[in-house]
Amino acid sequence: MTIDHESVPRPGRPPSPRRQPGTGLLDRPAQASRSRPVPSAGRHRRPFRSRAAVPAGLLGSDVLALTAAAVTAVDTRPLHSTAVLLSVLLPLNLAGGLYRPRLTVSALDDLPALAGRAAVAVALAVTLAACLGDARPASPLRLAALVVAFTLPACLLRALVYRLLRRARRLRPSPALILGAGQLGQRVAAAMLEHREYGLRPIGFLDSQPGLLADGPALRVLGGHDALESQLRRKRIHHVVVTEGAADDAQTAAALRTATRLGCTVWLVPQLREYAALGRRGADQLWGFPVVLLARPALRRPGWPVKRALDVGAASLGLLLLSPVLAACALAVRWDTGPGVLFRQQRTGLDGQVFTLLKFRTLRPSNEHESATRWNISHDHRMGAVGRLLRRTSMDELPQLWNVVRGDMSLVGPRPERPYFVMRFGQAYPEYQDRHRVPVGLTGLAQVNGLRGDTSIEDRARFDNRYIEGWSLWQDAKILLRTAALMLNPDGS
Repeated sequence: MTIDHESVPRPGRPPSPRRQPGTGLLDRPAQASRSRPVPSAGRHRRPFRSRAAVPAGLLGSDVLALTAAAVTAVDTRPLHSTAVLLSVLLPLNLAGGLYRPRLTVSALDDLPALAGRAAVAVALAVTLAACLGDARPASPLRLAALVVAFTLPACLLRALVYRLLRRARRLRPSPALILGAGQLGQRVAAAMLEHREYGLRPIGFLDSQPGLLADGPALRVLGGHDALESQLRRKRIHHVVVTEGAADDAQTAAALRTATRLGCTVWLVPQLREYAALGRRGADQLWGFPVVLLARPALRRPGWPVKRALDVGAASLGLLLLSPVLAACALAVRWDTGPGVLFRQQRTGLDGQVFTLLKFRTLRPSNEHESATRWNISHDHRMGAVGRLLRRTSMDELPQLWNVVRGDMSLVGPRPERPYFVMRFGQAYPEYQDRHRVPVGLTGLAQVNGLRGDTSIEDRARFDNRYIEGWSLWQDAKILLRTAALMLNPDGS
C-alpha cells in the first residue's frame, strides 16, 4: 500500500508539486532543499555509523584534555595523577550518559556535566594522593584551577568532534524506519529529510492501519508492524523512530523489542510534548520534537558481564558457606521421603532453551506426567512436615545455586517455568514469552512482590518484563535483600 502526499510547503516558497507515480522511494522535489540536495538512490554512500565512532572520539577528547590538565597543573608525578583522574572521571562520564548516542549534540549542553564530574574526580584524586603522601595538600584555588584546566579543553575538543559528526551525518545519513504513518509520523519524517544534520534518512513507514493525510513526505508504507524484522534485515536499517504514542500497544511493544534485539537504535517520539520536561536520561529533541532514546537490551548493557561474574562468585560462595545447611536439608529429605534427595525437572530458560532444574524433594509425584503438568502442590496432603518447612522457607530451592554456577540460571531474573505451562501461558498472555529475553532467576521482582504460587500470571509477566526493561545491578541487589528478608520472615509480619 502506498500513500502519496504533497510535500510539506516551506514558508515563503510555493508548494512543491505532487510526486509522480513511478518515482523512487526516496525522491523529493529538488526545490525542497537547494542548499543540501539529497543524493540519488544509486549514489548513496555507506551510512555513517556513529555508535562506535562518536563515543570513541568523545572518549579520546576527554583523555587528551585530562592529560594536558594534569601535566600543566600538577607539580609532581603527572602521569600518576593522570591515571588516577582517568580511573575516576571516565566512569563518572559514562554513568552520566556523556558518551551515549544523541540526535542533538552541543558542547555547551555538556559543559555543566563535564565541570561537575571533573570536580568530583579531582577532589577524589587529590584526597587519595594526600593520603598516600604522593603530594602536598592542594588549596581550593588549585583544585578549581585543575577543574577549569580540564573542562575548557574538553569542551572545545567536544565542539570539534560534534562539528565533524554533523558533517558526516549530512554526507552519509543512516536509513531509518518510522513506525506510525499518521500526522506526527509524517511531520517527523519531513523534519528528518529537511534537516540532515540529525543523520537520519527515512525510507518508509510501518503502520498496520495507515491513514490518508493531506500533507507529508512522499514515502511509502512498507507494511504493518509484523514486517519490521524483514525490513530491518533487507534494508540494513540502523534506526527506528516510533511515533503516535503507540508504545503502550502490545504489537508496537513487540516491534520495539525486536528492533532492540537486532541491534537498532530506537527513538520514541511521544505525542505529549510535556514528556520532554521530565528531564529523564535519554531525553533528546529532533527539530523541536521531543525524542527519547530507548535503553539497550539488558544483555547488551555494560553491567551485564559484571552480573554474570557476581552470579558465579556469589553462588559458589553460597554453596561453600551453606554446605552444612544443604547437608542437613538432604538428611531431612532422605528421612521424610526416602531415597532420591534431589528433584529434577525440565524448565524453560533463556531464549526458550530447556534445562534441568534442581530442588530438594518435598513431595514424590505419582508419575512424570503429574510432575510436568500439575500447577501447585503447596496444599497436597502427601507433603510431610519437612517438605512444608522447606517450601515455607524456600530452602528447597538452594540446590539451584548449582544451576547458577552452570549458567542455566541467574541469582535474579524471571522465575523458570515448565515447558507445558510456558506454552499455555504464552498463548493466553502475549507478553509472557518476552520474559525469556534474559536468563531465568532464583528469585525475581515478581516473587518479592508476593507473586508466587496461585497468583496472576498476567501480573507476573508484567513485573518480569518491567524488571528486564529497567535492569540494573542495584535493582538486583535490592531484590536479593528483599528475598533474604522474606526467607527470614516468611509471613511478612
